[in-house]
Amino acid sequence: MDYSKIKANIENIRKDLNGVELLLATKTVDCDRIEYAVKECGVKYVGENRVQELLEKYDRLKNLPCEIHFIGTLQKNKVKYIIDKVSLIHSVGSVSLCDEIERQAEKHGVIMNVLCEVNIGEEENKSGFLPDEVPAAFEKMLTYPHIRPLGLMTMAPVCQNKSDYLKYFTKTYRLFVDNCIKKVDNRYKPVLSMGMSDSYREAAECGSTMVRIGSAVFGKRDKQI
Repeated sequence: MDYSKIKANIENIRKDLNGVELLLATKTVDCDRIEYAVKECGVKYVGENRVQELLEKYDRLKNLPCEIHFIGTLQKNKVKYIIDKVSLIHSVGSVSLCDEIERQAEKHGVIMNVLCEVNIGEEENKSGFLPDEVPAAFEKMLTYPHIRPLGLMTMAPVCQNKSDYLKYFTKTYRLFVDNCIKKVDNRYKPVLSMGMSDSYREAAECGSTMVRIGSAVFGKRDKQI
């Protein structure tokens, strides 16, 4: 891929974000392109979906002037591999995962920033807390000594009409306001991670503070790194 296309894509996306933070979803994206986006385009956040891929790239990523986030489904037995390598885990969708993050964070002497994952579409095949479970889940996260909950993350159902994303993102934003902002705003910058390549404009319109974009920057995803 022509690297200048990456820069043009990022510039065009930023025009629509109006200050919303851009996180590059770098699943299957090679380190050369990631490094270009960070160093030449000023990207501050990159997010990996798979633990194994993160580990394979880590020696390069750790030296870049950006934060590394984990944004994919995280199995409890994989927490130990990333607990000292990422600055924010977006996809915390169960109490049992919180328990393991707490255990590993204490073991490594770190405070792990997390987001409470919301299954806003209440889809059976997706992880995350259901909307009515979010208040109790976020309160529970606040009780862990080595976990710092910063806000919410969601992945909306795939919508044929762009306008349909608005109802899911609006509902998530309301949960964010009611359960997160007042509880973390005086200590940390609250984070609402929602919106991807097909929906970032709608997410930004509805109050997202961070969007996770991959193919709209790098093009169609490769099958392998």
